[in-house]
Amino acid sequence: MGKIVTQTIILSLALTLCANPTLAESLSDQDRAEINRLRAAQGHSPDDINPLLEHVNKAGERGLPVESLANKVKEGLAKGIEPKRIDPVIRQMTSRLESAHEVLQESGSRGVEEGNRHRAIETMAEAFARGATLEEVRELARISQHEGKQKATQEVLAAGAKSLAVMKEGKIPSKDGTALVGEGIKQGYRPSDLLDLSREVKRRGSDFQEGRASLKTLREQVRRGERGDRLFRDDHRGSGRGDRSDHDDRGDRGGRDDSDRERFDRSDRSDRSGRGDRPDQIDRPDKVERPDRSGRGRD
Repeated sequence: MGKIVTQTIILSLALTLCANPTLAESLSDQDRAEINRLRAAQGHSPDDINPLLEHVNKAGERGLPVESLANKVKEGLAKGIEPKRIDPVIRQMTSRLESAHEVLQESGSRGVEEGNRHRAIETMAEAFARGATLEEVRELARISQHEGKQKATQEVLAAGAKSLAVMKEGKIPSKDGTALVGEGIKQGYRPSDLLDLSREVKRRGSDFQEGRASLKTLREQVRRGERGDRLFRDDHRGSGRGDRSDHDDRGDRGGRDDSDRERFDRSDRSDRSGRGDRPDQIDRPDKVERPDRSGRGRD
């Protein structure tokens, strides 16, 4: 009897996957052609990049967005990086995309609406790359579902997770950042509102740490319904020291992994979340890594 039940469950899962072919993605002909062009220009054989292409396609078959993975392959080749050194970066990115997909599915089972699925997965993956944790995401999901003005979407939850990660880069305690972002989600902040809020908080991180500003007061302002663009309207003391990558999301650019692309052009930086090496960083030999003086790849 147990064997029959197990077989039934497996068959049910298989039918479910077959019934949702729209979740699967594949590498586009355009991306494949561009990768092959870059491969040939760098003198690599097709066999050198076939494992990368296969990995990207398998990620797509599991329903993961493949655009950022394809872009990372192209960027690595364009920078003269050996395919075998691109491979671990692609695997690391895929692992975060899988984690993002799983936690968003979990939030969906708890009442968070789907929204823009691809953008949510991409943004959540970047949130993990920048230091957000599964526990923090789950707490944000719990807060957002408690007496909120509107039902949060997975896209908003992902933006909230990334916003929390940005605040943590500004040395804002996780508990305080989670409470502030959660309040913003409850008050109906859009993804762009949450990201703008996090950039401003990060920029003024020293003010909050040294008592010149209060996160509790800021949270009360959000709770009273003040919008993000008004919270700091009279405060022009921003130091502008935030990372350029903090500005990559202005305008919500369809989930493109701009910060990953920019990191190819930067020297190694310590992870501001205290986790060590920056994510998606490819260790390049000095003879290959030279500053990109053309400005390409930068916003």
